[in-house]
Amino acid sequence: MKTKGAILWGLNEPWSVEEIEIGDPVAGEVQIRMEAAGMCHSDHHIVTGSMPMASFPVMGGHEGSGVITKLGPEVKGLEVGDHVVLSFVPACGRCPACSAGHQNLCDLGMGLLSGLAISDGTFRIHARGENVIPMCLLGTFSPYMVVHETSVVKIDKDIPFDVAALVGCGVPTGWGSATRMAEVKPGESVVIMGVGGVGMSALQGAVASGARQIFAIDPVPWKREQALKFGATHAFESAAAAIEPIIALTNGLMAQKTIITVGEMHGEYVEEALLLTSKFGTCVVTAMGAMTDMDVKLNLFLFSMLQKDLKGTIFGGGNARVEIPNLLAMYKSGQLNLDDMITRTYSLEGVNDGYQDMLDGKNIRGVIRYTEADW
Repeated sequence: MKTKGAILWGLNEPWSVEEIEIGDPVAGEVQIRMEAAGMCHSDHHIVTGSMPMASFPVMGGHEGSGVITKLGPEVKGLEVGDHVVLSFVPACGRCPACSAGHQNLCDLGMGLLSGLAISDGTFRIHARGENVIPMCLLGTFSPYMVVHETSVVKIDKDIPFDVAALVGCGVPTGWGSATRMAEVKPGESVVIMGVGGVGMSALQGAVASGARQIFAIDPVPWKREQALKFGATHAFESAAAAIEPIIALTNGLMAQKTIITVGEMHGEYVEEALLLTSKFGTCVVTAMGAMTDMDVKLNLFLFSMLQKDLKGTIFGGGNARVEIPNLLAMYKSGQLNLDDMITRTYSLEGVNDGYQDMLDGKNIRGVIRYTEADW
């Protein structure tokens, strides 16, 4: 079928919304009419080259929700009309990682940036006569998409689509960073460095885990105000500005848990975070840096002598088929605030405006909403 999509044709170029052609679903695949797509910072990493794709052009979008409109052969457990969320990490359920309970590290992930379909190793999307690589084998910046069933999670039909889109990446990544990877416990002090979509989800995870003090760090005043509304007890413009107040507020112990959720990771942030982390405390690096960045600033003496932990994480260490329904259940019961994380909505044609707003610090999360005119 012919539809449209937001495509990137080269580094540091704007997204181009233009006609694309999408193939029919083959064995194990489904076609989805998209309703909403989250605008995650990771897609901007493609623009800057921090996330190296196999080639261009690339179609953006890896957060999204929609309705199944067509099934390929051999699809099990899904039906036409089902409401679904797209998980940016497919899960086969059989590889060594999945079998060990780490579906967020499924071996299918090795092909996420190649553009080659899981089912048969070919391309599903074409534009201007060229093969197009969909971000994370998804490409939610289009009103229609064809994806493998391992990337699809069925949800309840009473969940708003814009809210549902967020739990495909940002929310579980941040929430799990606090609850699972940092293992925040009641009474602990927690630092959240960067309070965009992922950081605000980590903050909510810390609140739900019973943290006594939550220190939000972000250079944007509006985001610091929002962090306080979401449950942070204190907010600071930088790690340097936070050191002395945190010393005073924790009686010199510092924060037991520190989570780095900035928009773009740099090596010097590790030492900044560890300075705010207590003895035998844990620092979780959730933010993504450039693939070529190999330099990390770290005081090796204090790191070992104070017995601190440093962890990386993807998808918050969670399994999509468990985490996505659980988070949406918490939303329905009023235990997770997703509505206020959606700052603005955009049309697909406004995708570049949405990312400029993100870079300008105006959004916690921008969401593309599709309408009947798009379909």
